[in-house]
This record gives sequence, C-alpha cells and structure tokens, in this order.
Amino acid sequence: MTSVASSVLGDCPPAGPGLPPASSPPETESPVSSSALPMERPGKIIAVGLNYREHADEGDVAAPSTPVLFTKWPSCLIANGDAIVIPDDVEDVDWEAELAVVIGRTARHVSVDEALEYVSGYTVLNDVTDRKAQFSEGQWSRAKSYDTFGPVGPRVVPAAQIGDPQRLGITARLNGEVVQSSNTSQMIHSVASLIAFVSSRITLDPGDLIATGTPAGVGAFRQPPIFLKPGDTITVEVDEIGTLTNPVVAESHR
Repeated sequence: MTSVASSVLGDCPPAGPGLPPASSPPETESPVSSSALPMERPGKIIAVGLNYREHADEGDVAAPSTPVLFTKWPSCLIANGDAIVIPDDVEDVDWEAELAVVIGRTARHVSVDEALEYVSGYTVLNDVTDRKAQFSEGQWSRAKSYDTFGPVGPRVVPAAQIGDPQRLGITARLNGEVVQSSNTSQMIHSVASLIAFVSSRITLDPGDLIATGTPAGVGAFRQPPIFLKPGDTITVEVDEIGTLTNPVVAESHR
C-alpha cells in the first residue's frame, strides 16, 4: 500500500551529485536564561490588569467591575537573578510588582469559598512590559511576553504557610529606591474571586500561574515617566515569600 507521505510527495529522487547536502539553519542564542525557575514552566499564565484601584486611578481609567484578563506566554519567564533583556528598538520598558498564584489541582467551576483549596503556593512575579507596544497595539499579551519579560521567584511558598493571601505587603525598588509600596488587601478582586472567575469558563490545570495585578507606582504614569534601562536593577518583594531581583541589560548580538 502506498504511504500517505509518498502519495502526497511522490517518489522523491535522492540528491544527485553536485547538490549540497541539507544543512541545519544556524543556531541563534536565546536571551532566555537556562537558570532553574522556582516551579515547572506553567502551561498557561493568566494575568490580571487594573486589579488595584490606585493603579487604575494613576492610569486615569475606571476600576473594572469584573477582572480584566490577558496572558503572558510562558516562554517569557526567567528566574531570580537572571537578566531582563531590552531589545534594541524598545525604550519604554516598565516594571509591575505582583503576587503570583500557583494552581495545585485541576479547577473548573470553583466557588469563591473553596477557591483557595486549589492553590499549591505563592510566588513573586514582575510583569515587565513594553508600554509603547501595549498602548499602541490594542492588546497587551505581546508587549508583556517578550523573552525575559517575566521574572518569577525566588521561591514558591506553600499555600498553607501563607494562609490568607490578602494581607501581604508588596514592594518594588528601582536601583534601591522604593517605587511601589502597597498591600494585597488593596486588590479589587481577591485571589479567591479571581480563581472562581477564571474557572467558571477556563479550566485551570496544576502548575498554571495567575498573576494577580500590580499596585500604583509603575514608571509609565510618573511625571516625568521612568523606564528601565541597561544597568538598572529592579527588585520586587512580597512579604513572607521573598525578594526577586533582576539586572537589566541591552540585547546582545554576539
């Protein structure tokens, strides 16, 4: 019986004399570090926009009545200490300090009351963003998913050790100076509410990550704006979890 491949492609003759052998394309160096993440790379990252009222206010937008969801592609994740790499033609790179939730078991149609039972742990995430792309493209995912634009860590703390996630201080420091300082009690939509909202239509799988939003103090809405640049160091800290620190470098074309 003729195989599907041969019926589609026909009988392809071998390369004759004078035809060079097939060669693999040249490898390019990925800017994403191979350092170990504090968890397995998640199947999906569900991020939440405008989840602190003061952050909505500083951006001059109304606080949302339901969660604003977008995605960060998992390939953007890097570990504590890895470099955030700014592409050559990108200038308006911003930070966003966030509490991130690691899902521990499959969640579908989960109620608010039982939602925290599906959390395996909590970690820290910096939702690094190309503001120019975010504001000009009409969607957020690409601008927030560049390689290295997802620092996460330094560890995952078990949910049982944290207890109530709505009582944690959250801080960002740029080159040692505090630029964000708030508390997860100021979230518009709590961790439990977010899990219930997402799982009402989207199945959450073990290992999935929910980035719960950032408080006020991002660079884009300062006067004048402040953006990350090569040579900077950005640190995000969440109480009882730890400190996530990443240097900022320019893209290299070695």
